Amino acid sequence: MLPDVRRRRLPKLFLLVTALALPLTACGQDLGKSNFARTTVPAAAGAGQVSDGPITDAAVAANVLRTIKPCQFLTKEALGALGLGTVEEDPSPSSIAFDRCGNKVKDPGGKEIRLDFEIGGTLLPHADKTTGQLGGLPLRVNKTDDTSCTVATMTALNPDMALTVSVTYPSDPCRPGQTLMDAIVQKLHSSPEKYSTPTGTLLTADPCAMADTAVVAPTVPSAKSAPSGLHSCQWQSNGANPTVTVEFLPGLPPIVGDGYSKVDLGSGVTAFRKQADGSASRCTVEWQHRPWQGDDVELAQVDYENYNAKPDTDDPCGKAVSVAKNVVTKLPKP
Repeated sequence: MLPDVRRRRLPKLFLLVTALALPLTACGQDLGKSNFARTTVPAAAGAGQVSDGPITDAAVAANVLRTIKPCQFLTKEALGALGLGTVEEDPSPSSIAFDRCGNKVKDPGGKEIRLDFEIGGTLLPHADKTTGQLGGLPLRVNKTDDTSCTVATMTALNPDMALTVSVTYPSDPCRPGQTLMDAIVQKLHSSPEKYSTPTGTLLTADPCAMADTAVVAPTVPSAKSAPSGLHSCQWQSNGANPTVTVEFLPGLPPIVGDGYSKVDLGSGVTAFRKQADGSASRCTVEWQHRPWQGDDVELAQVDYENYNAKPDTDDPCGKAVSVAKNVVTKLPKP
């Protein structure tokens, strides 16, 4: 009998490489090419002195943003009110992240505007793409090509994190992104919808506080932690290798199959580990924490990777499991 193999998640590293491969150029301002009804973007979105100091806006603090529902900004009603065009479908929540959602709009000329929103984005335009501020927050706008634009409202600096709208649109992709971002920032400062936060949920947990640096250090020498999202944290040394990532995400309960095998983490927790194929040393360990929505559960995941080491001598799963055993002891209790 074949194992019950379920969907697995696209590794973040692949997403990172893909994003960084995009060229970075300034956002164009040829608004005459847009086919949707014009909407007003406040002057503050493109003007004003931008401070490079810490962001202290309580509405965009990480512990607040972790509980915000991302799809509320992309409903038929929300997008319809912006005058971008016709919205035919309900928004599509991410199946692998708590803080991402997408939808599509058809402009009056029939062209598709694809909008992808992330609340805790870390793949961002560089600081030199800052174009002013929005709601008192630094705004970065980057047109990557004729059809793609990223609009980012910064919620933290050094390390950087932002609300990001990625737009694909064959006219002026930056303009609908800025229009949507203005509505998002306004909503966040009024009455945004929030997830329920039952006792023990991973949704509110700070991933950077869920592993002891002293435990990670034998695996990542001189380890330093930094958030890689609202629900993700990376430990690295001075270079990119090796890296340990702790992440919380929704998904189907993990099972044996597709290369995953059981491993005991202690405290009554059974996890599933998988060593990646290829020459790089990499292993993922994941386990169910508590129910989420429908068939999905809250997952905790530890990923170890070292692209300068060989898996047969590096023991990637041994290192990932050692960190996972520490994480289990620090998670909120369901």
